[in-house]
Amino acid sequence: MLEATVKKILQARVYEAARETPISPAPILSRRFSNQILIKREDLQPVHSFKIRGAYNKMAQLSEAQRAKGVIAASAGNHAQGLAMAAKLMGVKAVIVMPRITPEIKVAAVRGWGAKVVLKGDAFDAASEHAQELVKEHGYTYIPPFDDIDVVAGQGTVAMEILRQHSGPIDAVFIPVGGGGLLAGMAAYIKYLRPEIKVIGVESEDSACLKAAMKAGKRVVLEHVGVFAEGVAVAQIGKVPFQIVRDLVDDVITVNTDEMCAAVKDIFEDTRAVSETSGALSLAGLKKYIQQTGAEGQTLVCVNSGANTNFDRLQHIAERTELGEQREAILAVTIPEVPGSFKKFCRTIGKRMVTEFNYRYADEENAHIFVGVQVKPGGEDRQAVIERLREAGYPVEDLTDNELAKLHIRHLGGGRPKSRFDEEVYRFEFPERPGALMNFLTHLPQDWNISLFHYRNHGAAFGRVLVGMQVPNGDRTHVEEYFDKIGYHYWKESNNPAYKLFMA
Repeated sequence: MLEATVKKILQARVYEAARETPISPAPILSRRFSNQILIKREDLQPVHSFKIRGAYNKMAQLSEAQRAKGVIAASAGNHAQGLAMAAKLMGVKAVIVMPRITPEIKVAAVRGWGAKVVLKGDAFDAASEHAQELVKEHGYTYIPPFDDIDVVAGQGTVAMEILRQHSGPIDAVFIPVGGGGLLAGMAAYIKYLRPEIKVIGVESEDSACLKAAMKAGKRVVLEHVGVFAEGVAVAQIGKVPFQIVRDLVDDVITVNTDEMCAAVKDIFEDTRAVSETSGALSLAGLKKYIQQTGAEGQTLVCVNSGANTNFDRLQHIAERTELGEQREAILAVTIPEVPGSFKKFCRTIGKRMVTEFNYRYADEENAHIFVGVQVKPGGEDRQAVIERLREAGYPVEDLTDNELAKLHIRHLGGGRPKSRFDEEVYRFEFPERPGALMNFLTHLPQDWNISLFHYRNHGAAFGRVLVGMQVPNGDRTHVEEYFDKIGYHYWKESNNPAYKLFMA
């Protein structure tokens, strides 16, 4: 199968649409990590992602009869734009079914390439089902985003270019993983020609379908998929890609939201390119690999797989960057409610930059402050700050890895009810579409009172929402039954220390 895949890669028709993208050196990163770090620039494709390669190669294999009837795909992102461009170049009708939550910038980009956009459903599954219905109704040919050998072969040309462009030693190549098409194509080519090169897949930790499959020895379906890196938000690795990669990949690394945001900044500082979060995924994995292995003096290559990000997401990305670099500690500290307490607290911290400070009067004895402190990467310096504060007599809660604190409390900290009352607090992911809030409220019993609500638009397909509710005692055990009917992902946060310190 390996040899057959490599032959398909060598025969792939991609350059009628795709460009041979350069490899950019990353001098700042290279100095910082004592390795030669190189970035393959797929963000420079006409559709700003590698997806044009697989989409065009698949369409090039279609018969005249198939092209005459047109092509279709379900996609909320880069595959949609790749297919739309490929279809325009070939003069083929293209229909793209997109969820209604798809950001308008992506809908407009697909229409800009001449494709017909059909908005259907609130999630990818509903769009995919509708696309299959249209296939039966009109005879369109469905062009899959990753689970197809011709798509895999098209994506594999990225590796072909890397090995041709950099003839010197390469120790490892880091490749982002969603459905696995890019990883499968690149791994097949690299391992066939240069088996000594490590091939490492990188996944978002909340959509790690390949890691789960490798552990189980078979493909599995994730119960929940995070949407922050929407370009790789896939619940199950593709069948064709998994058959190829299961014996070729040396390792799979997972990274979190903050680490991806930090990698977006790194790419910008070295190349001035603004990557999407999934586009920076492989660099985040590369950095984690260095930290875990202590690698020095090696040549490491990663793929900037795309740059289709909404401008209004950049504020949120920048906000999380320092945490991703482990250069900021987020702490909840209790200080006496007396004049001079803040000055004494700052003196205890020493000559460090205070990056954030949130406070609201709570009672006459103590004040709970939400504070950000600049620290050195690695975690040891953060622990040193915490220990120093505790030695000075301050109760400290480390919130650096607390999602509720980072998404909501830092913007709400200190708001409290005047009198004590019971409430249940949940964190939700609402689809970014009209009617999402009304759908939520409609499913709640009429005698439940909304006591807290916080929402921020991050320019993504889903919004992060914090909700507090006063629930009659008799209904408390049935709260989550109502939420299950609504269908939005949720997390109970009533016992979260960040909520208890600043909002309860």
